[in-house]
Amino acid sequence: MRIFDISLSISPELPVWPGDPPVELERVESMDQGAHANVSHLSAGVHTGTHVDAPHHFLNDGRTVEQMPLDVLTGPCYVVQLPDGIEAITAEALEGTSIPEGINRILFGTSNSRFWSRGETQFQENFVAVTEDGARWLVERGIQLVGIDYLSVAPYGDSVPTHTVLLQAGVVVVEGLDLSDVPRGFYDLYCLPLKLLGADGAPARAVLIQK
Repeated sequence: MRIFDISLSISPELPVWPGDPPVELERVESMDQGAHANVSHLSAGVHTGTHVDAPHHFLNDGRTVEQMPLDVLTGPCYVVQLPDGIEAITAEALEGTSIPEGINRILFGTSNSRFWSRGETQFQENFVAVTEDGARWLVERGIQLVGIDYLSVAPYGDSVPTHTVLLQAGVVVVEGLDLSDVPRGFYDLYCLPLKLLGADGAPARAVLIQK
């Protein structure tokens, strides 16, 4: 059994979506300074690093993160590693990708993962994402969970259509994955978001298990 940690490490250097709160992580009590224990303070947006989007993020419908289905967030999945030449995950690109039948959880590894492997600290606008027609392609094939290796499943500057198609269909969206060291293939996914009552998303720890 091999475990792949596909979560991003949360730190003040981690890039965030433009306009979102930056990550603040500081030691407020220190044993080095005489305290009985080390205690840290964390401040960050709910869409920081590896995270899930609740439907309420774009649909404003009250379906918040604590209601998200754990039976979809855990289970068998398939990792697709797309070639560098693919600049957008369109329906046409998906037609040309061999995705096994019967898969309902899919994670897309793209050239985005290089941002993480080389330690980029600045937000990148030119990331690979799923277009609206690509989202419809996934919904039509019964996909229940979609993961992507940058901070949004949708293209920069055009966030609404892709999110709306996926979230209206009840697809769970996982963003900010690091798939740079994960070969294409079948895995068991465990992705558990923080249970933040009433929130439109939540950071998550996500791992893949290869048996």
